[in-house]
Amino acid sequence: MSTPHAHAPRPNGAGTRPQIHEDEVLTGEAVALDVQPIGLILRAAGSLIDLVTYAVLYIGFVWAANELLRIGVIPAPAVRIASIVLLVIVFVCIPVTVETATKGRSLGKLAVGARIVRGDGGSIGFRHAFIRGILGVLEIVMTVGSLAVIVGMFTPRAQRLGDLAAGTYAERTRTPKLPDVVPLLPPGMEGWASVADVARVPDRAGRRMNQFVSGAAAMFPPARARVAAELAAELAPFVSPMPVGDPESVVRAIAAVRRERELRALSLETERVAQLTR
Repeated sequence: MSTPHAHAPRPNGAGTRPQIHEDEVLTGEAVALDVQPIGLILRAAGSLIDLVTYAVLYIGFVWAANELLRIGVIPAPAVRIASIVLLVIVFVCIPVTVETATKGRSLGKLAVGARIVRGDGGSIGFRHAFIRGILGVLEIVMTVGSLAVIVGMFTPRAQRLGDLAAGTYAERTRTPKLPDVVPLLPPGMEGWASVADVARVPDRAGRRMNQFVSGAAAMFPPARARVAAELAAELAPFVSPMPVGDPESVVRAIAAVRRERELRALSLETERVAQLTR
């Protein structure tokens, strides 16, 4: 799982459009923001929590109706009609109302750290929640979530049919903590950092880079030089232009620029989430 970050789109020549990944949103400042959709397993866990909550609520309402029937307050035909009405209210009306009022949140989504947002990252409205709620009866209630899981396995953002029809997806709201060690830009590389284009680094390479920067001082010099050279070569395809210097300085410079852009992306993400909750 990658850390949310932002980077300037790579210049591909005059008149060309920047390349944006499927899990990125292009802000008004032409910054590609990694929006981090929630994974399928966490999303299924959140949906299961919601389903159990609504099922318990429905069972409670039906029990109350049967008790009223037992003591003669309401007739038997009214109980059968009430059961159908309660089914619609609990599994359609309440979820739609909750998602509309909370702008994409629910008990299950709150538990797993997720929020339903539009395809452009904005907050959802009644129309989106209604489409999701109607199709959710088929995907989640009638098939106990199996249809939603199958569809989610073949969509890039673990979307179910309701998301595809409404143009929404589940976004991660809990951002990972940045490393405590702050990588400093090596002296003399300030000019390079002002024009450097550091693209999205693969998760494994990013973790190795952070581990090296934080623990290089404790490594034996030969191993330190060897790991630095390997990392510099591994990171080269994602940096343009490459900084000039020894491999360790190159890795530290890339880590410093990457962290600065991650901080900027997290700031943008925080501002966008704050706007969603207004």
